[in-house]
Amino acid sequence: MNTLNYILWNPDLTAFSIGPLSFRWYSLCWLVGLMLAYLVVRRLYKEQKIADEKFEPLFIYCFVGILIGARLGHCIFYQPDVFLTSWKGFVQMLLPIHILQDGSWKFTGYEGLASHGGTLGLMLALWLYVRRTGVALWTVLDNIAIATGTTACFIRLGNLMNSEIIGRVTDVPWAFIFERVDQAPRHPGQLYEAIAYALLFGLMWYLHKRLPKKIGTGWYFGLCLTYIFTFRFFIEYTKEIQESFEASLPLDMGQLLSIPFILLGVWCMVKASRKKV
Repeated sequence: MNTLNYILWNPDLTAFSIGPLSFRWYSLCWLVGLMLAYLVVRRLYKEQKIADEKFEPLFIYCFVGILIGARLGHCIFYQPDVFLTSWKGFVQMLLPIHILQDGSWKFTGYEGLASHGGTLGLMLALWLYVRRTGVALWTVLDNIAIATGTTACFIRLGNLMNSEIIGRVTDVPWAFIFERVDQAPRHPGQLYEAIAYALLFGLMWYLHKRLPKKIGTGWYFGLCLTYIFTFRFFIEYTKEIQESFEASLPLDMGQLLSIPFILLGVWCMVKASRKKV
């Protein structure tokens, strides 16, 4: 195998440092993705003449809901044997630290976030937001759905910079060799998803201009779920399994968790299509 035929990938995890503070690419990608979604939804609220004071709390609800949901989703769905079987694991599930053998600890950030859990956390957070502000639930869900592609794209770019969620070994000419993992050419599954989610945002933005009256019906929310998790289901065939127990399953955990979201998305679109707009 001639490794020169493939893309060698081993970027520095740190984007830049200011004094003792280091800023990792992964964190920056999360922040950029969330900020872009913030700007998109802010514009949608203005287009729909929703009061500014009802918009302001939305970002906090989304950030907290996604972070908590993604963290719990990873720990519960993928590594319950690590995080749910001891007090040490339980603490590390909730706090961004690693407890050392001598009882001391070091800050690590949250190493392990699951998109399915993040989606559930976001949905719960938006329900709480709606109860507080009185903005119609389907309107909020559709607005968030239109912006979701931006955040999802940058999160996957963050995974790429971390050389995590790697693909299966392949001989395609665009294969990446993730040097921090091994010397095998692999599918850049993170890049596939990032491109797909960027295209999703372009599609959503185009459709919302053509079909503005569908905002508030749940149609955009349904389309978002159906698109993302259908793509996620099939892209899993190019990825390595994340945990060993998945090898004994007929479908991997990412595929199994995608199916309910696909069904929910289709139901939302069918329901919305029956409404007169």
